[in-house]
Amino acid sequence: MNEKLDFVAIGDTVIDAFIHLNPEHAHTTRGPANTQMLCMQFGSKIPYDFVKVVPAVGNSANAAVSAARLGLKSGLITSLGNDHSADECLEVFNNEGVSTKFITKEDGKRTNHHYVLWYKDDRTILIKHEQFTYAMPDIGSPKWLYLSSLGEHSIPYHHEIAAYLESHPDIKLAFQPGTFQIELGTETLDALYKRTEVFFCNTDEARLILKTGEGDGGVLAKMMTTIGPKIAVITDGSKGAYVYDGADTWYMPTYPDPKPPYDRTGAGDAYASTFVAALALGKTPSEAIEWAPINSMSVVQKIGAQEGLLKREELEQFLKDAPEGYKVEKRS
Repeated sequence: MNEKLDFVAIGDTVIDAFIHLNPEHAHTTRGPANTQMLCMQFGSKIPYDFVKVVPAVGNSANAAVSAARLGLKSGLITSLGNDHSADECLEVFNNEGVSTKFITKEDGKRTNHHYVLWYKDDRTILIKHEQFTYAMPDIGSPKWLYLSSLGEHSIPYHHEIAAYLESHPDIKLAFQPGTFQIELGTETLDALYKRTEVFFCNTDEARLILKTGEGDGGVLAKMMTTIGPKIAVITDGSKGAYVYDGADTWYMPTYPDPKPPYDRTGAGDAYASTFVAALALGKTPSEAIEWAPINSMSVVQKIGAQEGLLKREELEQFLKDAPEGYKVEKRS
């Protein structure tokens, strides 16, 4: 229990109920500002194909499991309700080798439940975060702290995390902001942005954060480092991803899917956590960006965010067997 951890993730944990919609009873259309809308007949009883419940997920929970499978000593800081769902989550983490010593069960609260409306290979998620009593525990000095999605009442908690990092300068911070953290803006989370070693988001999120219309992922990655992060990774869907390491910009294509994606839930978490795990294992940013797409590719072949996460030897075999075009490219 006193063993120093390599990787500690911090963020909300949820139980996902995947409801697979029947395309005969649902469709998509274009809404305001050209957004894509999921449509079903209002006021009807709508058949669905099946439901699958997946415990112990969420951005940070997924990252902790990813790091553990890749061989790191991994832990998680999160709050659960004092209910049967919490026991299910703890069982998953224990089976995955994720340290649970910083996980709390709070009386009078329910473990977070999300409902995933799964249409074809993508999803719309109905979310609700319980108002847990957040508090930063004494975690010592792990190599990496990985911060991601927290609930809307967590602003003071973010300041606690920043203060802890200030007093533990040896810890490297990886920041993959959730929707609420992006909406807070860079001024509110200024201390965290400036303390970030490596930052992750997609191109749409980067434009929101930076308040820019810039379309090039490589330029966005370089721009992101001007507000604090030392390394920025910007993903651009099927177009690949860019990493700026403070000196050079690197471009990496996606790893080819062996078959069409089954469910895209958790692809971003797999990407970001694998990049950080690679750095923790001694890889350079240009090497880490070769690892990340492989785990992301594997995750979208399965239901949920964790079933497809690879062990290190499996990931390295995919890298060894990669097609000729799967190569990192220096852009500047």
